[in-house]
Amino acid sequence: MTRRLKLTAQLLSLAGVAGLLALLVWKLDHQRHAPPVGSIAPAFTLRRLEGAGEVSLASLRGRPVVLNFWASWCGPCKSEALVLEHDWTRYRSRGVVFLGIDDKDLASDARHFVAAHGLTFPMLQDGSGGVTGTYGISQVPETYVLNRSGRIVAHLAGPITDPGLRSEFRSALASVAA
Repeated sequence: MTRRLKLTAQLLSLAGVAGLLALLVWKLDHQRHAPPVGSIAPAFTLRRLEGAGEVSLASLRGRPVVLNFWASWCGPCKSEALVLEHDWTRYRSRGVVFLGIDDKDLASDARHFVAAHGLTFPMLQDGSGGVTGTYGISQVPETYVLNRSGRIVAHLAGPITDPGLRSEFRSALASVAA
């Protein structure tokens, strides 16, 4: 009986490992990837975090856009908030639109984050994570810079306070604002 029990346990273990392997392969095959630099940014419409209404990316065609994906619990998001606000105040007079896209937070947590960091650029809610998924966001913060035609000029995976990403962000901003 113990030999039979041992064989059954081994078969169940093997079936479990095979199931996990199949799940991993499925997940890798169905994972959304970030749209590449040079491609048209995927369209979306999201609700505003503050006030009523929605914002559609298509409605901003003809203007450069910065999309910053963030979350209230994210440490690096907190550290880059001041930099984003500074750049927003510097570039908005040149027509650049900044949009903060909150990734799956409670609205109250997101509002508290915005108030605590004095952010004044438009904030949008992606409560379901649909837009975050479409953009292949694997971590927060991530930032996209779009030109006036809606093409992706830069994709920065990580905080723009990182020295290498900071210079890339500044360069992308300067090129789309020109």
